[in-house]
Amino acid sequence: MSTAKSEVQSLLEKLPDDCTLEDIQYHLYVVEKVHRGIDRAEKEGEISQQDVEKRLSKWNTE
Repeated sequence: MSTAKSEVQSLLEKLPDDCTLEDIQYHLYVVEKVHRGIDRAEKEGEISQQDVEKRLSKWNTE
């Protein structure tokens, strides 16, 4: 498993040289959300595409 520091270094290498601090913060935010989602899926399990569609169909106004 990679360390947080190595992940940040890898991210910085992929971003353009003219990126802003906000760009970096946003990408770090996305990386953290992905990690949390993966951890949650491993702990609590996943749901199928059909179940997602069924749950979201309540909100579909079309």
